[in-house]
Amino acid sequence: MKFGYTIIYVPNVESTLRFFTEAFGIEQKFLHESGNYGELKTGETTLAFASHELGALNFPEGHVRASDSKQPLGVEIALVTEAVESAHKAAVAHGAIELCAPAPKPWGQIVSYLRTPDGTLVELCTPISE
Repeated sequence: MKFGYTIIYVPNVESTLRFFTEAFGIEQKFLHESGNYGELKTGETTLAFASHELGALNFPEGHVRASDSKQPLGVEIALVTEAVESAHKAAVAHGAIELCAPAPKPWGQIVSYLRTPDGTLVELCTPISE
């Protein structure tokens, strides 16, 4: 078994890919011609986005839309960077909502939390010291 993908269902795949590219500098890897599925260049494990319309096909009983929730879902993606403060500011400048400003944690990391314009919960953090 190997972890291959995280797929987040969003209102607009193309705008979500654009947000991650503009706010965090993560390049787009793929966008299906339908606009219903796209991927970012995130290394060995793929971060992908699919439309809520595709989610409706996959989950006929429905799914929880982070974009419609007042509170963040209990799932986050963590992006590791030495530049948490500047990445946090860039994300807010591109429409993210600040949940927690960058702050040091007792174990040595600098961590912040944001919600992207589509409602996805993102943690920005420095690498964990060994």
